[in-house]
Amino acid sequence: MAARHRKRRATEGAALVLAVSAVLAGCGGAESPADTARKAESAVESIASQAPGAIESATAEAGRRLDAIQGGTDVEDDVRTGSPVIGSDGRARAEVTVRNTDDAPRSFAVQVDFRNAGGELVDTVIVTVDHVQAGHSATATARSTHDLSGEVRAEVARALRH
Repeated sequence: MAARHRKRRATEGAALVLAVSAVLAGCGGAESPADTARKAESAVESIASQAPGAIESATAEAGRRLDAIQGGTDVEDDVRTGSPVIGSDGRARAEVTVRNTDDAPRSFAVQVDFRNAGGELVDTVIVTVDHVQAGHSATATARSTHDLSGEVRAEVARALRH
């Protein structure tokens, strides 16, 4: 009986990864980097919220999609996260602040990982911040895709300026 449940979970997980890959296949081509980032944000949120066991798959897919943003520059040092707060709805929220050190307005795509007290990855999301003026900062909120409890940390896994 336990083997059947493991097989069903593995099948569900594989189907979910394939579904997200199909959604993300549209992230690219003639689209702008901002459109690509928004589609990646939506797809990663979808996979992470549907199957907690698929978080690692969502993280890997987020990395591939962030790689697909044309003209993106890695800028983890220009991004900070605040301490997460668990809301009454059970979702963790953390403020994400981006600083545009470029000399032109830019947008950002930030992958935020939520980790428990033991350092285990418990959720991942992508946050987009559009049209940040040169030399300015802007904030957005990273919100977990499912209920989290206990001590939770938010960290910047990856950040692109485009």
